[in-house]
Amino acid sequence: MDRGTETGATPGRGAGESAPAEHAAAGRIPLAVVVVDREGLVSHWSRGARRLFGASKEQALGQPAVDLLPVSGALPDDGDSDGDEDATPYGAHLADDGLGPDLESSLDGRLSYPASGRARLTVPGRDRVDVLWWAYPLVGPGHGRLLVLAADTDVLRQEDDEIAVERIAPGFALHTNFPGADELARRLPEILPSMSVEEGARIVAQILELGYPVLEFSQNDLVPVTPDWGVPRRAERKARRERAARAAQAGEPLPEDLKDDVQDLEYAAVRERLEFLNDVSGRIGTSLDLSRTIIEVSKAVVPRFTDVAGTYLREQVVAGEGFPDGVPDTTTMWHRVALEHTDEPGRWDDVVPVGEAMPFPAHTPFFRCMTSGQPVLVPRISEQMGHMIASQFEKRDIRPLITGRSMLVVPLKARNVVLGFMILLRHPERVEFNDMDRVTGAELAARAGLVLDNARMYTYQESVAETLQDSMLPHIPPRMAGCDIATRYLPGTLLGRVGGDWFDSVKLPGARTALVVGDVMGHGLNSAAMMGQLRTAVQTMAAMDIPPAQLLRNLDDLAQRLGDTYLATCLYAVYDPIASELHIANAGHIPPVLVRAEDGGSELLDLPTGAPIGVGGVPFEAVRVRVEPGDRLVMCTDGLVEVRGEDIGVGLATLCESAAHPAASMDDACDTIIRALNTRGGRKDDVALLLARLNGIEPDDVAEWRLALDPAEVGRARAVVREQLYDWGLDKLVDSASLLVSELVTNAVRHSHGRPLELRLVRGETLLCEVDDDDHSLPTLLDTEPTADSGRGLRVVSTLAREWGTSRTGAGKTVWFELTLPRRR
Repeated sequence: MDRGTETGATPGRGAGESAPAEHAAAGRIPLAVVVVDREGLVSHWSRGARRLFGASKEQALGQPAVDLLPVSGALPDDGDSDGDEDATPYGAHLADDGLGPDLESSLDGRLSYPASGRARLTVPGRDRVDVLWWAYPLVGPGHGRLLVLAADTDVLRQEDDEIAVERIAPGFALHTNFPGADELARRLPEILPSMSVEEGARIVAQILELGYPVLEFSQNDLVPVTPDWGVPRRAERKARRERAARAAQAGEPLPEDLKDDVQDLEYAAVRERLEFLNDVSGRIGTSLDLSRTIIEVSKAVVPRFTDVAGTYLREQVVAGEGFPDGVPDTTTMWHRVALEHTDEPGRWDDVVPVGEAMPFPAHTPFFRCMTSGQPVLVPRISEQMGHMIASQFEKRDIRPLITGRSMLVVPLKARNVVLGFMILLRHPERVEFNDMDRVTGAELAARAGLVLDNARMYTYQESVAETLQDSMLPHIPPRMAGCDIATRYLPGTLLGRVGGDWFDSVKLPGARTALVVGDVMGHGLNSAAMMGQLRTAVQTMAAMDIPPAQLLRNLDDLAQRLGDTYLATCLYAVYDPIASELHIANAGHIPPVLVRAEDGGSELLDLPTGAPIGVGGVPFEAVRVRVEPGDRLVMCTDGLVEVRGEDIGVGLATLCESAAHPAASMDDACDTIIRALNTRGGRKDDVALLLARLNGIEPDDVAEWRLALDPAEVGRARAVVREQLYDWGLDKLVDSASLLVSELVTNAVRHSHGRPLELRLVRGETLLCEVDDDDHSLPTLLDTEPTADSGRGLRVVSTLAREWGTSRTGAGKTVWFELTLPRRR
């Protein structure tokens, strides 16, 4: 035989069988092989098809199959009519009733099961040909929809006149290399999901032994194996089913001639369920989003398997918490997370709304399912059961929706733990759920449970990561002394979503504010942990008012002590709103952008780059930058401006341009920057963004005095503070402020070593009062008795002040307090 042109049929043998080697040649007949694609066009036309139907391969490919294969006609049954015959376009004339209506139904997709038949054709230049044909739907990957095989029985009769041609089935098709064969062979484990290649081969062999119609491919020969199917015509099948039903009702044994048909129907039912499960497996689990997965599972079963599908999940699963522990009980809350149905819209919404949570008592089929982990089948919901179920829904009458329907409750399990369950209902006029449906539902639920558990674990890990990241990032107030602040954090798109980027702001003496942005190199929990350590260290050193360059030096030393595994970049700036100045030091970080309020222009600040934190032994340098009220400072990590395959200068230029764009608010300004830089694609790293509007503090809002180390200066301090507050119109704060200033100045006079004291009032969002002295010992709030001689002053300050604190300075320390300004009328 020529490769790819001849096929073979083994008469009288079942699927998977072949003639002995010595009889192989006599046991084969030429076979026409035609593959029809999903558009109804011919995609494969063998040489045997050319000889049998009269059309060449070039004429056939891409043509409608119904035009090439004779599927209808009207000639006498005896086949001897000499009348004109309907002809196909390429000369194969019809006889009898063509290849039959079942083939026509197979070609247009109306039949989803194998079909076969017999016909007589008249081909130009030849006598009438007696033809056997078989049509097999192709399910799975590839473009082919139907495999049609046809054989000339006269050739077979020449070999053996005793052959019963009605029972001939194609045993194999040697070297039939039709489109899609390789893909089907490679993807057999996907067609039979959750099976290994070896297990799939074993199951296929068992199916073939039973006669189940599949296509199996030999790696060497590409052999489609098909069974001895012998499918009767539709009317005959209906009559035989009715006979079988009458015999069953009468309690009589099944007639011998019907046993094969019953087997055929069972095989078709098994195939239909496998195809359904395969289809469902392909439609669910397309993402790791829990909400989307829940909807996919519900939609996959309606209406093909059921008419109503309600999905319930345990509270821990819905909340994105850890894996639920223990067996459910009557107190377990179940959340209705999805409801799909084929009834008129809105019929179920008011009675059983999605989102409702409820327990189920022990006498319900739902409780039996959730505690046993097995499907529960109720062939028909009686009025009594309907009333029992309806009692769970308080004043809502659910009985009209469920009574008389068939119900199947299937558990959604993963790792032997019930995560939820599905309630499946069929309309009263539809066939009841049966034991085979129970098995199908259990397999469906098992697959859905695994998919839901994957989504649940991903959701839980996402929640843990976001909680961890959120706990490590500060919640910065939108307004600090002399500046407004807005921040954004975007998690990375890499797996884990936890990174080492951070931002921070720290209140400093003298109404100053420290602004920080840093980036620990790498991703994951280790980077996040390192970030937490460095951020805490920066906060501590900032509160000690350590100058920027020295702070980075100390941070580098700390990183060395923590280990050499990680490096970090850091940008540290101190804003003095009174002096209108920025004091900045950089440790390997991208430079900040300064947007000038005067002309709206933006620029990257030219700073000494410095080495990353953790390198060790490298000095850091700080610079001072003059700023004006209304200027904006933009600090971010490289994840915002850096894209794989693109020069970072492009991102920095976009940052400057977007930062200069006018915005109605600080939040709008942040969003503008994010939109401009986050839509370029390719971003993998997390992003930290800090935007500060440097408003400054007007000189009229600051008052300062120098006080001598004399107890008499305490009275003077009270007097000047009272006078200043009256001038500012803060009469309501005079008494409280005078008392608190008296306590701070008294302590400073008592503990100072000789340098004059400094007293400062700053009117901003609050009233800030600071007292500086040359003593480095920080005062501590003590639990003192009312009659104690010391310690009561700070207790008074702590009680009356909105906020208070202490910090070391280069010359000593600063003790400060804040009072809330009265509302302006």
